[in-house]
Amino acid sequence: MSKHKQKIEKIFEHPMSGNIEAKRVLSALEHFGATIDLNKEHRAIIHYDGKSHSLTLSHRPELSKDAVVKLRHFLEEVNLTPDKI
Repeated sequence: MSKHKQKIEKIFEHPMSGNIEAKRVLSALEHFGATIDLNKEHRAIIHYDGKSHSLTLSHRPELSKDAVVKLRHFLEEVNLTPDKI
């Protein structure tokens, strides 16, 4: 199993992990075809399959649990889930 798929799987874990690093998740999403735009408001705009999602980045390397939940919903919407990869 690739390290990129493991990062995507971590987003879908139950119970939710509290140490999901934003940088590694964004790298995994790029590996699977997403385009990432970083802006000055500490957001990463993820473009995939004609849809976009704004991911708020904090000053900590880990994603907040709220950000993980929102990202999980976006990935489900665009069918980028561990079972579809």
